[in-house]
Amino acid sequence: MRRLWLIFAQSATIALGILLAISLIRPELLPWRGGNILVQEIAPQSGPQKLTPLNQAARKAMPSVVNIFTSKEIPAPRHPLMDDPIFRHFFGDRLDNEPQQQSSLGSGVIVSKEGYILTNHHVVEAADEIEVALADGRTSSARVIGTDPETDLAVVKISLPNLSAVTFGRVEEAQVGDVVLAIGNPFGVGQTVTMGIISAMGRSHLGINTYENFIQTDAAINPGNSGGALVDGNGNLIGVNSAIFSKSGGSLGIGFAIPASLAKQVMEQIIQHGAVTRGWIGVEVQDITPELAESFKLPSPNGALIAGVLRGGPADRAGIKPGDILLEVNGKLVSDSSAMLNQISALSPGKPAALKLMRNKTEVALQVNVGKRPKMEQRRAVE
Repeated sequence: MRRLWLIFAQSATIALGILLAISLIRPELLPWRGGNILVQEIAPQSGPQKLTPLNQAARKAMPSVVNIFTSKEIPAPRHPLMDDPIFRHFFGDRLDNEPQQQSSLGSGVIVSKEGYILTNHHVVEAADEIEVALADGRTSSARVIGTDPETDLAVVKISLPNLSAVTFGRVEEAQVGDVVLAIGNPFGVGQTVTMGIISAMGRSHLGINTYENFIQTDAAINPGNSGGALVDGNGNLIGVNSAIFSKSGGSLGIGFAIPASLAKQVMEQIIQHGAVTRGWIGVEVQDITPELAESFKLPSPNGALIAGVLRGGPADRAGIKPGDILLEVNGKLVSDSSAMLNQISALSPGKPAALKLMRNKTEVALQVNVGKRPKMEQRRAVE
């Protein structure tokens, strides 16, 4: 009997060790890790949507928007006298200050009845505690499933029954001039709805995130709205409010939201794999200015200039050189460096991609074996 127990204990230890190794190296292989979540989406329509009254759109979306309260402990400033050994001898630790609690607030959107909530990375970044307050008055602690600093998105999870999940709209059908509602918790006053229109689509080169494809709106977005919902005239989610353009800290009629289509892609990868995997070829790029287009004899300032190539990286191995102009990725035109970054990141690591470049006024076709984009703290400023 003792020998049987010994064999059982050794087998259990080995099994746990294998599971631990898999959870660290390939967590997606674990059957209980993430999986596909069920989200609500509207069906494609052949004609223009019939708008509902705005009060009905607000009532539809508001139960899905939550307030997020975070807190973290920050070390107290050290008293300068504590560096003096004489004072330290007589007073000991009595001059040491207690750590301080720093609190912040934001918003989030319930995306599934399982309790998954979309919000911004900067809302939950480095938080020690996260508390979520629902529109119906219930509260719950939350845990972080994963974050993606490069799109400023994060997924947290709560465990409560009877949750109201948002319905995802069709961002590709949104147009400048469409009426939108921004829902969140500005300045901590409580859930608030503001109205505006879509001012622009596909905003980039703002220096806010690595990957930028923002919806710009004049609906009032203020501190505390971050992570909240931007919904269309039928109450369907088309964006996650992320940033404002303001010198005073208040709304000046220029707010930016991450498109719901991008947020959904990031969310699904975070839930399934714990992180986002992106394509990478190892180049540094810059936009083609009209002056550069003229000097390169280009018909238009489209494309991305390869300013640098990482030695030994995928692009270097494929034969890409500084001074090349990237025109197409897998047959899709490259409009500028921001579009190129988004196109490369959407490629699957380990698979080949066809690139069309301009080199010495001659078109060149190359194939590159796409790599996996390193983490932000591990890589240089190359894409």
